[in-house]
Amino acid sequence: MTEQHSIADARRNLPSLVRDAENGETVEITRKGEPVAVLVSHREFERLASGRRGFGDAYGEFANAVGLSELALDPDELFGDVRQVE
Repeated sequence: MTEQHSIADARRNLPSLVRDAENGETVEITRKGEPVAVLVSHREFERLASGRRGFGDAYGEFANAVGLSELALDPDELFGDVRQVE
């Protein structure tokens, strides 16, 4: 969950907010109630800056490349014995 803090509050509580970011929290910094910056862990920053595609983008590219929609696969036929149908 994203925490919101004014710039003044962030200035007073920076060590605590940095710890929150290190622990995976996203800290949003606001000015006059409007978001202006986000504090995230270095690990999250590296992930975001790496340019890696997300799963959805990678899957979409794969599906288009192999013509997955043209295979007319029936999920019930393929997975009927391994998933519960309600």
